[in-house]
Amino acid sequence: MTLSSEGSGLSINRAMRMMQFSDSMFPVGSFSFSNGLESAVAQGIVTGGPSLREFVLSAAHQGATCDGIAVLAAHRGATAGDFSAILAADHAVIERKLNEEARTMSTRMGKKLAELGGRLAGETLFNKWLAAIASGETPGTYPVGLGIAFAEMGSPEEDAFTVNQYGVAMTLLGAALRIVRVDHLATQEILFEVNQSAGREYAAVRDYGLDDMSNFAPMIDILAAVHVKAHVRMFMN
Repeated sequence: MTLSSEGSGLSINRAMRMMQFSDSMFPVGSFSFSNGLESAVAQGIVTGGPSLREFVLSAAHQGATCDGIAVLAAHRGATAGDFSAILAADHAVIERKLNEEARTMSTRMGKKLAELGGRLAGETLFNKWLAAIASGETPGTYPVGLGIAFAEMGSPEEDAFTVNQYGVAMTLLGAALRIVRVDHLATQEILFEVNQSAGREYAAVRDYGLDDMSNFAPMIDILAAVHVKAHVRMFMN
């Protein structure tokens, strides 16, 4: 099958944007966080490849049913020029982050993404969002930043959702290589499984609204509480 040069170019541009925004080197500070994995290892919940797999798959599902819905809502709000919808998604995310470390992770990465997005794209919706963050009108969470970014680039919501899911997995797997007895081959196998599930996760939540966001994960919140008081920490959460 031969694609036109224009169609092929647009497809390549989309793919490159997804690669750039999902790369572990993208400077939003994700390397500083383990998404709860450090405490899970310290408490003996994650001990190797099999338990790491279960932890990552659970986190990816949670990412889809909570932050993933906010990504879609923010993208749709940005596409429609509805700033109030963006603010609503932002507050919905922060209200579901029950522990302080999760809130810190989301808002710190969100602000970095907004600053970088404005620099890459110039005068855009990011500037308005940054002003709202600075004034305290909105928290500035990372999932909402992703939705805005991909809407501003003219990329569909599926791309933003994909990057969110990839980011959840890579934050965990990048940390795992430093603190779990697991090698690169095992982490790639887990990542491949997350990649295969992303389409199903999107199909399951694409018609959900903000009221449907679910972040029920009591063990994660318990681990976060343990992490706050840990004497030795490699990660911020």
